[in-house]
Amino acid sequence: MMERVTAATAQAQLRLDELDAEQAAAVRAPRGPVCVLAGAGTGKTRTITHRIAHLVSAGHVRADQVLSVTFTARAAGELRNRLRALGLSGEAGQVQARTFHAAALRQLKYFWPQVVGEVPWRLIDGKFPIVAQAAGRAGLPTDTDSLRDLISEIEWAKGSLVAPEDYAGEAARRHRDVPYEAKKVSAVYTYYEALKNTPDGLLLDFDDLLLHTAAALEDYSSVAEEFRGRYRCFVVDEYQDVTPLQQRVLDAWLGDRDDLTVVGDANQTIYSFTGASPAYLLDFSRRFPDATVVRLERDYRSTPQVVSLANRVIGAARGRIAGTRLQLIGQRADGPEPTFAEFDDEPAEAAAVARAVAKLLGNGVPAAEIAILYRINAQSEVYEQALTEAGIPYQVRGGEGFFHRPEVRQAVSALRTAANRDDLPDARGERLVTLVRAALAQVGLTKEEPVGAQARERWSSLMALVQLTEELAEQDPDLELTGVLRELAARAEARHPPTVQGITLASLHAAKGLEWDAVFLVGLADGTLPIQHVLGPDATVSDEVALEEERRLLYVGVTRAREHLQLSWALARSAGGRKVRRRSRFLIGLVPDDSPASRIAAHTTERRNGPKRVHPTCRICGRPLLNTQATMLGRCSRCPADIDPELLEALKEWRREKAEELSLPHFVVFSDTTLTAIAEQRPADDRALVAIPGIGAKKLQTYGADVLAIVRSRLRDSS
Repeated sequence: MMERVTAATAQAQLRLDELDAEQAAAVRAPRGPVCVLAGAGTGKTRTITHRIAHLVSAGHVRADQVLSVTFTARAAGELRNRLRALGLSGEAGQVQARTFHAAALRQLKYFWPQVVGEVPWRLIDGKFPIVAQAAGRAGLPTDTDSLRDLISEIEWAKGSLVAPEDYAGEAARRHRDVPYEAKKVSAVYTYYEALKNTPDGLLLDFDDLLLHTAAALEDYSSVAEEFRGRYRCFVVDEYQDVTPLQQRVLDAWLGDRDDLTVVGDANQTIYSFTGASPAYLLDFSRRFPDATVVRLERDYRSTPQVVSLANRVIGAARGRIAGTRLQLIGQRADGPEPTFAEFDDEPAEAAAVARAVAKLLGNGVPAAEIAILYRINAQSEVYEQALTEAGIPYQVRGGEGFFHRPEVRQAVSALRTAANRDDLPDARGERLVTLVRAALAQVGLTKEEPVGAQARERWSSLMALVQLTEELAEQDPDLELTGVLRELAARAEARHPPTVQGITLASLHAAKGLEWDAVFLVGLADGTLPIQHVLGPDATVSDEVALEEERRLLYVGVTRAREHLQLSWALARSAGGRKVRRRSRFLIGLVPDDSPASRIAAHTTERRNGPKRVHPTCRICGRPLLNTQATMLGRCSRCPADIDPELLEALKEWRREKAEELSLPHFVVFSDTTLTAIAEQRPADDRALVAIPGIGAKKLQTYGADVLAIVRSRLRDSS
């Protein structure tokens, strides 16, 4: 066996010449703590498997003393396949590559007799029956979506090392989007833990595997000694997604040792709602001051054009994570520029995407290499419909097709029941929509969007049926409920796509870790991405941390594309509906000026019944202003800024006080760019103040007197 391992690792050693300089540096780093900051598409899996092979071939560790862990069975399988190709996985005496939970289950089965003795235990397949009992005791609903939200809270709490008695306080402190009163959720959590202690033994969930494994190593020196003699080197992939509970297990595995390699990218942290935290990745060098830190920034997945857009998306990020951003460098040949498209409504957007998909298929792009990605699963319906009408097969990844979702099946059943009533009113037009709303209220449709992720998904699906009814009623004023049911049945019947060669429909969360030749990022409107519940009244930001996670979702979406990338949004939900939406705030500054979707480009088009509109011009040199920031400042970037720094500081101090007084984020009062423009132009009256972009009549009325007083005071002081 050792001869086979030595030969294989010698072969791996030869392959080091194929790595780039940074990958090779990570592979050859000395035994001990190593942190690999690996951007999207930079070859992290290849790097860590070659590092393991190098450590084994150099004699630092035996193959069977290495434990490599990641977060999904798919990722663990990929690690095993790569290691197998290097002769380091697949048989006894080889590297172990598992998920955290699989590794803990294996260890717990071995150590349980030493730690607990003869007390039997069983791993539960699912939490639903027990949580349903606990919810009933606490007086909470026991429908499927309520139970899913309660399970999510229990899993978050256990992953975050929050005990039942501490749940309410921690949920408030961490601004959890709690589905019910926190004290009631805490009661469900308490009952749930108690119900797992049965007369026949203990019932353990997946989080319990980690808790008991950590406790066994922490509390029993003989167990810790045996385990640490067995495993001496640890590798953790996707380290930005580790939870406090998983970190506790990793700490227990390590003891006082430091033979640890971690790989991650804080700017791909999108699972904080589960308890995942990038803090351990960000603080790695503080914990291990002698750690080797390597940054992988050469992107081998995407074209330079896609990479450039990804850099600009994450370049606008704020907060501590943003300080660790990696500047990706595209290594592939040039490809097409990403495109942007704005549509009047979602059906028009979906139809256009379906046409673009058909064109790609006609040009030879395989269906399996095309994906349509969206923020929430309920968005898939309109794309399923458009692809079905175009005869394009598809598969829904990480979720069911729209008409196969439990809430949609229940909704259709409720509509059939309503249609079979003898006292059914003659409902058409608006009365038909009212009737549909009333029927769906029986299966959970409420006037306002609920809290809780699962409840919101259900609500969104039910609302999609209401909005579909509105569209059908507009097209046919004589439509009745039986006609709606016929249309729903026809759509459901038409959607039986192959599950292998179809294009992929997936949420952005489900797309993490995957890649395609062509990606369509759809529905990029404020309220969808970023999602509405992270925004406060009047679209002001209520949670900056959650908002930044939404930005990282867009970044993850962009970096899924190898070559073709389109970003699009719609101004209305229904065909012909009011255009009240606006493009995602994350797209500000990203849409090229010459794009058909650019507002600036639209200014230069010739109207059929009116004069030609022109660009605003620089107040200094007179040249046209071709981007948003230049327009806001009233000058182009090449012209010098005549800014009064003391005035700018005074304006920022006033803004801070005013924002605190009104309980608003600072930028809602005035953006930094607007304050900079005021400090440069020093307006003397109302007319000059409103001439600055970003200051309309409402802001003039609310803040104008204060701002002009500050400007005049500064002018007097400097004269």
